[in-house]
Amino acid sequence: MTTVKVSSLLAAAILAAGSTQLYAEDADSSSLWSGDAEFGYVDTSGNTEETTIKGRAQANREQDEWRYNITFDSLNSTANDARSAEKYFLSNRLAYQYQENDYVFAYASYDDDRFSGFDYQATVSAGWGRRLLNNEVMQWDIELGPGYRISKVDGGANGEDADEAIARGFTQFSWDFSETANFSQSLNVEAGADNTISKSITALKVQIVGALALKLSYTIKYTDEVPAATKRADTETAVTVVYSF
Repeated sequence: MTTVKVSSLLAAAILAAGSTQLYAEDADSSSLWSGDAEFGYVDTSGNTEETTIKGRAQANREQDEWRYNITFDSLNSTANDARSAEKYFLSNRLAYQYQENDYVFAYASYDDDRFSGFDYQATVSAGWGRRLLNNEVMQWDIELGPGYRISKVDGGANGEDADEAIARGFTQFSWDFSETANFSQSLNVEAGADNTISKSITALKVQIVGALALKLSYTIKYTDEVPAATKRADTETAVTVVYSF
């Protein structure tokens, strides 16, 4: 991996995060932000002693033609006093709507799964997006664009690092099918000459009271080419409590 490639990736991520400073701050700027914070905890004992903690936070900002999103996701599990899962994911996305339903975007993500055989996987991408559906209860977006991905194999795994150009496709659907319930589905595909990585998230969120909700989600990440002794498909089923703001 060259210094130029690493610098380009970091610079793109910083630009995506820092671009929101272009927005003019005003006295009512706090009302432009919305988001969720969620937490899940499972503790089992007996023949197997296992503790799982899941946390996720997402913040969104919309102002005029600009839309900004940042997401952080984590999962940690310990079984019989030994770490059995440890994942961290961070993404930044900035979009500029130049027509009623069309926009351009910049995207950066960093994925650190300690049990995947990879030290980390990082992606930057830019391209075109379109809101296919937008009404009071449904929104559906699609995105397409070129990008670049760095996949660093863990030092103890058998495999080769891979830095490659990719084509990224993304779609997200959200449906408020009642006043207190929401269904969402997203799919992210990053296709390269050496490897293709797909990630799907299906979720159902039901309001409990006020800003609190209960969320059931199913995540599957599929990697075509993985280091030896690791699986291509990685799944996660979670039940979390969500606070929306």
